[in-house]
Amino acid sequence: MSATRQFFGILGVNLAAVRQRTGSALTIIIGVACAVGALVSMLAMGTGAREQEVGIVRPEHVVLTSTGAQMFQGSIPRDEAVTVGDSPSIAKGRDHKPIVVLQSFVPSEARRRVTGNRLFLPIIGTTPNIVDYYPDVRFTAGRMFRPGLHELIAGTPCARQFADFALGDRRELRGIEWPIVGHFEIGNSQQCVVLGDVETIMSVFKRTTYTAVRVALQSPADYDRFRASIESNPSLHLEAQHERDAVDAQFKQLNSLLKFVSLFIGTIMAIGATLGAMNSLYAIVDSRRRELATLRAIGFGSGAIVASMLCESMLLAVPGAVLGAGLAWLLFNRMSVSPFGFSFQLAVTPSLALLGIEWALAMGLIGGLLPSLRAARVPVTTALRAL
Repeated sequence: MSATRQFFGILGVNLAAVRQRTGSALTIIIGVACAVGALVSMLAMGTGAREQEVGIVRPEHVVLTSTGAQMFQGSIPRDEAVTVGDSPSIAKGRDHKPIVVLQSFVPSEARRRVTGNRLFLPIIGTTPNIVDYYPDVRFTAGRMFRPGLHELIAGTPCARQFADFALGDRRELRGIEWPIVGHFEIGNSQQCVVLGDVETIMSVFKRTTYTAVRVALQSPADYDRFRASIESNPSLHLEAQHERDAVDAQFKQLNSLLKFVSLFIGTIMAIGATLGAMNSLYAIVDSRRRELATLRAIGFGSGAIVASMLCESMLLAVPGAVLGAGLAWLLFNRMSVSPFGFSFQLAVTPSLALLGIEWALAMGLIGGLLPSLRAARVPVTTALRAL
């Protein structure tokens, strides 16, 4: 009998006997389900955060910062910001002027509605043409802030997550009360964003430079030409980046932390599930010593026995992976969380489910390796004594 026929013959016998070993099989399935569920749900944090970060990013958007600075740390003089608007590659807004958004980030803090905890929340001073830069801005209540006045508008998520952001509430900045005059949404963003007139905010905080400048190009294909015009101008000391690249740099540390935590916890759970599967398979081998010895006595090879045991272990891990990924999706998909003050929804995606299945197969392979080798070494004399 060929090795392939031996392999499928033994595998068929093993799978047919699973009902007689329900306890051991359930131990493997449940252990793998817990490991995969934990891994997928934790990785869903990173996926959800990434979706939130780039949810409103557009390919034609460019962020300008001072050389070597990140988006929240720039220092751009007024004359350089004005010069940026001379580029012919920049799109025009509803007022037929270049869409050049001047911004200044100032520190503030907010208090959570539920816990009362205080955390850092920057207020963004911006020019009113931000609604041209983000054409999907939609006001859900109130109106736009007026230039020159101490007024703020807040994203709708602010009112849900934090105190004192309802329409008409007043926020104190540098001893001045700033009323909330409008609520808005940008796409499906869950992030709390607070905006005010950039010139008014800079005057109150005694600033003379902008933190960042955003521009909307006529087409994504204009990026290289626009960047070259900025870098070749000796009067400018600015760096131009795709908006996505600027966002990636801004959230690099958060994404790295979320990924580390996810893989760390997932690895610990995977080790536990692998050890559980190994113990269950050892018990199966011990209960089948005579059967395995008989197979060897009648001519079945050790290779076929090892391969069939490994395959059985991996096949038992698959329903556990599907169960774990399904529970993660059912319990955590689109759940709102706010770690480190950054709000987003967990996202359990098909790619994460596939990754969970791959991990489950690896757990089945590693967990079944030693027991399968032990099965292949069962002495033939064990079967002869039983005769």
